Amino acid sequence: MINNNDKNKEAMLFGVGLDNRDGHKRITKGDNFYLAGGSEETHERMTETVIKFNEKLARKGKHLQELSREEFRDMMREAEGK
Repeated sequence: MINNNDKNKEAMLFGVGLDNRDGHKRITKGDNFYLAGGSEETHERMTETVIKFNEKLARKGKHLQELSREEFRDMMREAEGK
């Protein structure tokens, strides 16, 4: 949950894929995100989503912890293509 009362804290997106059946350990880290697990397809989709989300965030000139819940939800939906 994003706490707008404390702008000095860092925020991070954390994604977990639970559909891995091939035994590969997939971990991807980046600016304000950490993704673990999932099938190749799921992990790739999670990665694309957080990259798009971060691009939108950069265009707004904001940090993750500065977003309201509504902004976060709307940006994530856009990044997911929904």
